[in-house]
Amino acid sequence: MFQGSIVALITPFKDGEVDFKALESLIDFHVNNHTDAILVCGTTGESPTLTFEEHERVVEHAVKYANGRIKVIAGTGANATHEAIELTSHAKRVGADACLLVVPYYNKPTQEGLYQHFKTVADEVDIPIILYNIPSRTGVEISPETIYRLVKDCPNIIGSKESTPSMDRISELKRLLGENFTILSGDDSLTLPMMALGAKGVVSVANNIMPREVKALVDYALKGDFQKARELHYYLFDLFKVLFIETNPIPVKTACWALGMCEKEFRLPLCPMKPENEEKLIQTLKKYKLPVVRDA
Repeated sequence: MFQGSIVALITPFKDGEVDFKALESLIDFHVNNHTDAILVCGTTGESPTLTFEEHERVVEHAVKYANGRIKVIAGTGANATHEAIELTSHAKRVGADACLLVVPYYNKPTQEGLYQHFKTVADEVDIPIILYNIPSRTGVEISPETIYRLVKDCPNIIGSKESTPSMDRISELKRLLGENFTILSGDDSLTLPMMALGAKGVVSVANNIMPREVKALVDYALKGDFQKARELHYYLFDLFKVLFIETNPIPVKTACWALGMCEKEFRLPLCPMKPENEEKLIQTLKKYKLPVVRDA
């Protein structure tokens, strides 16, 4: 159900507030470009700096405005289980299609703690759940064996977003869980190798600005046409890399600003790019002949 090209959507701000008009335009952009689903309030959506009220308003507004035209996945993870339950329950109430739950960060739970955390949320809220493994940000990795336990015990845990360079891990997940468990790449530059091992798509940052091309890459890989998928991978590779020249989502939001899609506004501790990096980003956008309307 949740596969293909999923955008890790930015959260636009204006004058210190969520810019809901810009959010609507972004949703329309992805509907028109046939993106398979949108993820709101994820890492790229600057969820750590949203208040609880803003977080819930963004999810509810996205679901209502999408109005069934595109699937909406809500980021509802937290490092406290009761907070994850609250956010996930709200997402279900307002009609989100699924939730993405990040591995709890900072407090570094054991594998048993991770199992209990995700099982408690899954038992409490009957909504499709995608786990999010990103050890570079959370400080701990959920093991394939723990995911296997969770999938066996929680039928609504349907997949995982994997932001890891370890292809051995992807192989182990596929070996343990088979075709009924959906693996999604969490890194644009690793989408092709993960899909060669059986992943079903990507939660993409680059999709914010080049959705048709990212979707084409994923669609070719899903059809088994890895020659064409590989051609697109190499074509997009410079974009994939420049979007991580500084901490995500700083470059991609700056790119969206350059393309006239939002304001260049972040919340501390995120801040604007170094001028030399912003110039490199803008030049890369121009190389792809994207319609740059604001320059560094």
